[in-house]
Amino acid sequence: MSGFKAFLMRGNLVNLAVAVVIGTAFTAMVTAFVSDIVTPLIAAVGGNPNFGSLKFTINHSQFRYGLLVNAVLSFLIIAAVVYFLVVAPITKLTERLNRNKEATERDCPECLSTIPVAATRCMYCTAQVAPPSPAMNL
Repeated sequence: MSGFKAFLMRGNLVNLAVAVVIGTAFTAMVTAFVSDIVTPLIAAVGGNPNFGSLKFTINHSQFRYGLLVNAVLSFLIIAAVVYFLVVAPITKLTERLNRNKEATERDCPECLSTIPVAATRCMYCTAQVAPPSPAMNL
């Protein structure tokens, strides 16, 4: 039982649980935004007040493609928000933080494994490696 308790209290599992809860709440918020604001705006231009009611019938089978339109709009908005508010800023921050760092590793020219910069022999393929030039930008 203590192993199970330790598993539950690990940081990664707690972080994942928080991410799932926040993601679920965020999805509900974006879905409401799409169905209550975006869809009526698009419908006002297109003339149809509700995408959810769009459907067509073939051999007495109804295909409700309006719900798919709402789901696609929700997905695109969620993807755009995540990219522009999370991915892009984190990428820029990471680039800014790593811009002036000195390289500590380089690739072996023979086997392309990562080795320390000061190494004169590859620890994987044992090939002799020339020391890096002072201006080497890794």
